[in-house]
Amino acid sequence: MSAAPPAMPPQYGAPQAYAQPGGYVATAAQPYAGFWMRVGAHLLDILILIIPLALLSFVPLINFVAGLVGPWLYFALQESSEYQCTLGKRVLKIYVTDMQGRRISFGQATGRHFGKIVSAIILGIGYMMAGFTEKKQGLHDIMAGTLVKRR
Repeated sequence: MSAAPPAMPPQYGAPQAYAQPGGYVATAAQPYAGFWMRVGAHLLDILILIIPLALLSFVPLINFVAGLVGPWLYFALQESSEYQCTLGKRVLKIYVTDMQGRRISFGQATGRHFGKIVSAIILGIGYMMAGFTEKKQGLHDIMAGTLVKRR
C-alpha cells in the first residue's frame, strides 16, 4: 500500500505528485497552458459574468460598482481558492499557481487581475506574450509571479 502524495509540491528536487482538489493529481513539471486555452477559459468566464451584470444594468449606480467589483472578486476569489481556477479554467482543466506551483494568495490574485488592465492597455500585447514566453506567461502573470498550468 502506497502513502498518499504530499499536500504541497516540493520546492526543490525532482518533480513529484501532489494532491489537488477535485481528485486531480498534479506534478511540479506539468505543462503550461497555452494562449488559446487561456483565451477559451476567459471567454467562458466572460459569458458567466455577463448574465448577472446584465440583470444589474437597469440600475446605473449598482451596475457601475458591480462592473468593477464583480469581475475582480470573481477572478481573485476563485483563483486564490483551493481549486486555483475560475469556472472557465475549470472547464478547460487549467489552473493558476505561483512560481513554485503553490496556490496563490488573494492579494496575488488581485494583482494578477488588475495587471490584466496593463496587458490590455498596450494593445493586448501583454496577453499575446503568453503565446511566446518560455513559461507561457502573459505580462500580468509576470507582474504577479504566477503561472497557468494544465491539469
